[in-house]
Amino acid sequence: MNLAFANNPNLKSWINVAPHSDFPIQNIPFGIYSLKNGHPKVASIIGDYIIDLSALSKTGCFTHLNFDLNVFHQSYLNAFIALGKEKTNAIRSIIAELLDINNKTLQENTALQQEIFIPVSTVDMHIPVRIGDYTDFYSSIDHATNIGKMLRDPENALLPNWRHLPVAYHGRSSSIMVSGTDIIRPKGQQKPADQELPSFGPTKLLDFELEMGFIIGKATKNGESIGTEKADEHIFGMVLFNDWSARDIQGWEYVPLGPFL
Repeated sequence: MNLAFANNPNLKSWINVAPHSDFPIQNIPFGIYSLKNGHPKVASIIGDYIIDLSALSKTGCFTHLNFDLNVFHQSYLNAFIALGKEKTNAIRSIIAELLDINNKTLQENTALQQEIFIPVSTVDMHIPVRIGDYTDFYSSIDHATNIGKMLRDPENALLPNWRHLPVAYHGRSSSIMVSGTDIIRPKGQQKPADQELPSFGPTKLLDFELEMGFIIGKATKNGESIGTEKADEHIFGMVLFNDWSARDIQGWEYVPLGPFL
């Protein structure tokens, strides 16, 4: 199965997709959805339609890949990801081929279409993976400098190790939520510069940043090192990530061991 096929910029789908949609045929992502009050399942998306992969698998399109189709009935993508990049890439290419305007397999089967393609407006989306760990990297020099000016000496905003190693901290994975979730304003201790003692209350300096989140889908052995040339084998996919930070709480608590809340 040719992965390059799925990324061909000239591909067109027989399903109508708005010109500026986030989900054209070239972007075949994987996620978890459920119908109202239904059980979560694995899906992809094209335009404004969820693609139910358990329903799609009934066509036999994945049979030759020899894996347990129950991975499509899971509440998280973890079992699907564990199939390995070779198979998940192949599944992505198969979906793109079935959506290609020149492919008549699903295009002429309206009864099957109703089972496989579900309007996004009628479903609930869920956290796609069971998150075992979450590491937040300090990868932008402008961002690191600006935060240094806010929380430390403006004249020495960028700490010397930033230019030599991937600065990061382990975040609280349980705080990661799916898009659309209402956020409760964080509360905790703060100590403004003009106060002698800290006080407790809701944050007054709530910051947010648009970031990229990379989902690691291949385990490593204890002590094993992975070079950049093998990174693609371990990165399953990427998501957009909205990182919220209570700067006043963070500024007081992060010395000397880094952020806690």
